[in-house]
Amino acid sequence: MGKTTNHELQLVDLDLDRPGYRRFISCWVCRSDLVTFIVDPGPRASADKLVSELHRLGIDSVDYVLLTHIHLDHGGGSAQVLSAFPKARLYCHPKGRRHLADPSGLWKGSQAAIGEIADLYGKPDPVPAGRMAEDAELSERGIQVVPTPGHASHHASFQAHQILFAGEAIATRMITPGGKTYLRPATPPRFLPKIFFESLDRLEALEPEPVRTAFAHYGEAPGVRSFCRMAREQLQIWIDLVRRMHGAGKLEFPQMFDALLEIDPFFGQGLFQELPADIQDRERYYATNSLQGIVQFVSDTQSS
Repeated sequence: MGKTTNHELQLVDLDLDRPGYRRFISCWVCRSDLVTFIVDPGPRASADKLVSELHRLGIDSVDYVLLTHIHLDHGGGSAQVLSAFPKARLYCHPKGRRHLADPSGLWKGSQAAIGEIADLYGKPDPVPAGRMAEDAELSERGIQVVPTPGHASHHASFQAHQILFAGEAIATRMITPGGKTYLRPATPPRFLPKIFFESLDRLEALEPEPVRTAFAHYGEAPGVRSFCRMAREQLQIWIDLVRRMHGAGKLEFPQMFDALLEIDPFFGQGLFQELPADIQDRERYYATNSLQGIVQFVSDTQSS
């Protein structure tokens, strides 16, 4: 995918003042002799912290701010970062651009969907006109845009320097205190399995396989394909469980969550229980949010 250059990849943590919100939201910073870009500048609440950290790292100019998607915890601080780096151009999927120019609808929808967590992230400011980058422009600088709808209709991943910046196209991934891989589906409403699986297929088919995956939540790990396979298997487990419980008339979220702790080898079976208590609380909230997307899909298909 174009010339390979020496590069430096760094992760800037954007911890928030709430239990469990550490080593969860972050921004990827990538520098080479060809281009300097950041992926997902994070929420409005931590934008000043990010700008300060970028300056501390010796970054005085940014070419591109890349958004995997426009959710508040990924793109809410975009306007502040663009203001701090006036030469930077921003890329997001065309479906998301109007919500960056006028974030009032995004803010209202986020408040309705995640309530006080939206307040924690902060209300985004409008992104100024004339700062948007296009796919071809990124390609010329060695960055490939990979459409990956599923977590959101406007989700995109990016490939550069043999690294896949996957956002939430695969899953939320962490390493437990015992060194094991923990995965959780990122399937909030409105969830459409066919589209999500097609994006996993697209990532798994990347040739050559990227050397590493940089996750939005959280960190990096070798390869791509094994994570796509794990995510596909896990997601099918969650869908099948919801279908069984829907058929039995047992759609209580605590029951579904407890069942997943028993049957999902990538989420439960001791993995979730190994997480610190405040991280468990956070993950229980987001797992329920993911289940809501699956329940809505199953309910809609069963009633049609």
